[in-house]
Amino acid sequence: MKLLHTVAELRSALAPGCAAFVPTMGNLHAGHLALVAQARAVAPDRQSSPVVVSLFVNRLQFLPHEDFDRYPRTLESDCAQLREQGHCDIVFAPDEAELYPEPQGYKVQPPAELADILEGQFRPGFFTGVCTVVHKLFNLVQPAHAVFGKKDYQQLMVLRRMVAQMGLPIQVHGGETLRSPEGLALSSRNQYLSAEQKAQALQLSGALRALLAEWRAGLRDRERMEGEAMDRLAAQGWQPDYLTLRRQHDLGPAREGEPLVALGAAKLGSTRLIDNLEA
Repeated sequence: MKLLHTVAELRSALAPGCAAFVPTMGNLHAGHLALVAQARAVAPDRQSSPVVVSLFVNRLQFLPHEDFDRYPRTLESDCAQLREQGHCDIVFAPDEAELYPEPQGYKVQPPAELADILEGQFRPGFFTGVCTVVHKLFNLVQPAHAVFGKKDYQQLMVLRRMVAQMGLPIQVHGGETLRSPEGLALSSRNQYLSAEQKAQALQLSGALRALLAEWRAGLRDRERMEGEAMDRLAAQGWQPDYLTLRRQHDLGPAREGEPLVALGAAKLGSTRLIDNLEA
């Protein structure tokens, strides 16, 4: 496994259109490693199709009050996990000056109807930062495949649309959310939670399951159901941003007879968690 820090090194190590790529912000856990294993599965010939993992904490997707400075940078541990797993061929870990040698004035602006709802409503500019860094990484790696986790459901949809509308020759794969034995969606931010909070964090996925159960039982007053779900979560000590039922294909409001996804974001203590459940 090669560890590369510069764009020049990366370009000299890769042929265009061959790699399977997993972009991450580092601080890897088992969920990330599952995405790397998925990348290896879609690119089994490591001679012609290397697996590339990027480790880069992207300032552009953090709001001023968010945790950019305290977001864990764990390069040594990340590389050790990837090396032990054995699926990764190249780790690209640039510093900020390497990826943004000058202020990034050119940015990728996703459409408001998809990027300014849900996460985009509560984190303005988030998806512009995500699309900008991912598009830039795509330009550098020039992969044939890219793998992103379904835990960031809206992000996956935004990036799929970006690839399609920009005509990028990349097949985007969604990796299923990996959970702890108790059912908590794995996230780098889980390490901010105390043991007591980790147990309480299961209430978020429980609230999403309850929403889906109400819909399956025939209740159709979606806004009332979502409001009551948020009230119940708030009564348990959370600060919910949204709990909602949406269509899977475009994140529009839920309609009968269409595949749905329940999505939620809420703060527990000082830690903001997201989760989703498809149905």
